[in-house]
Parts: sequence; C-alpha cells; structure tokens
Amino acid sequence: MDWSVIWSNRELYVSGLWATVLLSLAAIATGTLLGLVVAAVRTSRIPLLAQLARAYLEVFRGTPLLIQMLFIYFGAAYLGLVGITVFGAALLALTLYQGAYIAEIFRAGIEAVPRGQWEAARVLGLPRLQTFLSVVLPQTRAIVLPPLVGQYLSLIKDTSIAVVIGYVELVRQGQAVIDRVGDPATSYIAVAVLYFVICYPLSLLVRHMERKAVTA
Repeated sequence: MDWSVIWSNRELYVSGLWATVLLSLAAIATGTLLGLVVAAVRTSRIPLLAQLARAYLEVFRGTPLLIQMLFIYFGAAYLGLVGITVFGAALLALTLYQGAYIAEIFRAGIEAVPRGQWEAARVLGLPRLQTFLSVVLPQTRAIVLPPLVGQYLSLIKDTSIAVVIGYVELVRQGQAVIDRVGDPATSYIAVAVLYFVICYPLSLLVRHMERKAVTA
C-alpha cells in the first residue's frame, strides 16, 4: 500500500468528506423534524391521520433505502418532477427512510411519559398542543436522546448509498482516486478512516448517555 496516494489526493478526500457531512447534517435535521411530526400524529387521537402515519412507516421501514433512492431520483421524471438534483434526491430519500425509524424512537419516548402528566396538564386547562410541546416533549428528550444519536450514526453511514445516483460523497471520491492512481486498498482504508473520524465521537456520546441513564 502506497500511503502517499492519500496525501497526494487529499483534496478529493476532503471534498468527499465535506459532501458527506453536509448531506448527513441536512438529513439529520429534516429526518428528525419528520420523525417528530409523524410520532405526534401516531400518538394523536385522530384515527385517520394515525393510520396514514402507520402506512408511511410500514412502507419506508419495509423497503430498502437503495430502492427508495433509485426510485426518487430516476422515477422523478416519470412522475413529472423535473429538476430534482442529486443532492435533493439523496436528501429526500434519507429523510423519508430515517424519518420512519426516528418516528418510532420518538413514539416510544412519548408513550414512556406517564399518562398522569397529560391528565395534570388537562386539569390546569392547557390545550393538547401546548401540553405536548411544554410538558411531554421536554421529558421525552431525555428518554430518546441515546437511541436517537445511535440512529444518526446509521444515517451517516447510509449516506454512502447516495453514490448509486451519482452524488459525489466520500465513497465516490475514493473511487475517483482509484480510477486515477489505482491502489484500491489504500483508498478504501482512507475512506473507512474518515467515516470512523465522523462516527466515533458520536459512538462515545451514545455510550456516555447510556451510562448516565443507568446511573441516574
């Protein structure tokens, strides 16, 4: 293995790393927002909306992310959705896919809050929405944070699938280095190390939060 390959192509690796981080952060934001909304709908008392949310979860948790990403990007033209970018397609696919898993994390957290909290807020005359935002959600945050960060780790690694629709992220740049100079072992080791650099701090954070929850 020629380690000089990494240094001489550092601009490609840095560019790929930045593209991966950008897509990850965007998908974390949109996936979390979608997951929270779907979880709120799932725990609502509106049967039709709850069933629609459940159907969404079944579809996106029951099909591979790869297929969803290909369908969104290449199927957009058949649906008349012209002009969708590679980044937009990758972000939409990750948001819908990860949002389904994040929704279940939030739902479990919401349902873990004692029912008496809802009843106490009702006695005080708080509207249901205000009760959810001011009473239930703050308590849910402490419950869902460790599994939520763990799901973010999965999301970051799932960004590599975007290579199939041409998004130039870390894996794609690693392949570009291979096309340029060969030596796939060195290039893929560099890609793996960069993913590790992104994910390892989050892994430590999850472990810290889990230990803190046990000792609390």
